[in-house]
Amino acid sequence: MSWLQLHIATDPDHADALQDALEALGAGAVTLTDGADQPVFEPPPGARPLWRTTVVTALFSNDTDTDAILARLNDQGLVFADHRVETLADQAWERAWMDDFQPMRFGERLWIVPSWSDAPDPDAVNLKLDPGLAFGTGTHDTTALCLEWLEQTDLDGRQVLDFGCGSGVLAIAALLLGADRALGTDIDSQALTASADNAAANGVGERLDLCLPEALSADYRCDLLVANILAAPLIELAPVLAGRCRPGAPMALSGILADQAQSVRDAYAPWFDLGATRQRGDWVRVDGVRKADR
Repeated sequence: MSWLQLHIATDPDHADALQDALEALGAGAVTLTDGADQPVFEPPPGARPLWRTTVVTALFSNDTDTDAILARLNDQGLVFADHRVETLADQAWERAWMDDFQPMRFGERLWIVPSWSDAPDPDAVNLKLDPGLAFGTGTHDTTALCLEWLEQTDLDGRQVLDFGCGSGVLAIAALLLGADRALGTDIDSQALTASADNAAANGVGERLDLCLPEALSADYRCDLLVANILAAPLIELAPVLAGRCRPGAPMALSGILADQAQSVRDAYAPWFDLGATRQRGDWVRVDGVRKADR
């Protein structure tokens, strides 16, 4: 099977937002690289790269309508200077990801470990993940912020809601860290398949429930909420997500650029006692605790 790589040249200020948008539009993997001002996004041999352009590269199945993807990005007001599409053989991209994706630690005891790699610390909490199936691997700052928060939070016996679960990495991490059960929702059925596969590979498949958001039971309430999506839907969904949390439930929100943090905080303040905003790179996490119902 072949794949499509969509290479988009943009400035550093818009690269992270493009990455999140492409993941939301179904990219199986997204990488950011420095690019020179060349039509093919690479300098000629021996030339010094200018590094004034960031290239966002997204991997899609070979039947993807890339023109439609670009139109969606334009509709969202995302800025990019140029793009190109190439066909990539299956083995080529898998080998590249195996070379680039290394074990990563979050907090004191949680590791994300590639499925082909040995765990650096066998006694730690090790989450095995195959980036070929993932919609989120921990490499992005937003995922890292949420994983660090989960590692520091008391999860014993909790019912966790992972809203916008992608690869399921956050729900699976919560289960490995002591949560009783988790429910993952995503608007993309392929994400639910990836989550199920990853959960099974980590021995927690029987404790992870998955569904589309519209299939979530009307009376479902969680003991802990994590939502790593984008600022605009987070703001719109504030009353809905608040209604899914029991009083006293911790929550963490990410997918939020630093200049969007206050708008997200304002949207959730009526229902949550909010902690300090945490920042990693250009991205932030907003967390808090659900207030008692009035």
